[in-house]
Amino acid sequence: MKQIKQISNNRILAITIGLVYFWFGALKYFPGSSPAEELAKNTIDTLTFSLIPSNIAIILLAIWETALGALLMLNYFKRPVIIATLIHMTLTFTPLLLFPEESFGDAPFSLTLLGQYIIKNLIIIAALLSLYKTDKTH
Repeated sequence: MKQIKQISNNRILAITIGLVYFWFGALKYFPGSSPAEELAKNTIDTLTFSLIPSNIAIILLAIWETALGALLMLNYFKRPVIIATLIHMTLTFTPLLLFPEESFGDAPFSLTLLGQYIIKNLIIIAALLSLYKTDKTH
């Protein structure tokens, strides 16, 4: 019974993370719909030394996020998808280093709304690590 409960809790966790990924990614297909659009464009532009035009970069990001979301929800390629999602989650922290003036407030340890948006990804990372650890299929 405990194993069945663990499996269903893991599926719920994967589905909810997948839903968030799919939703946030889908918004990026429609210019101006995602509150993270400009941040994503600026971050990708900086990380790629402006080699990828921002209108292409945002579509590539949308494809990546919606694909990861769909695969998580459908439980396909579980371990590789979790790894790809962890890589993406790690990259979401780069604006803290690239744009600290947009991420941190004046007081010590004070975060702007953007900084809070990024830091909450720690929860998603912890959940993904939990899914990865409990997945016994290799």
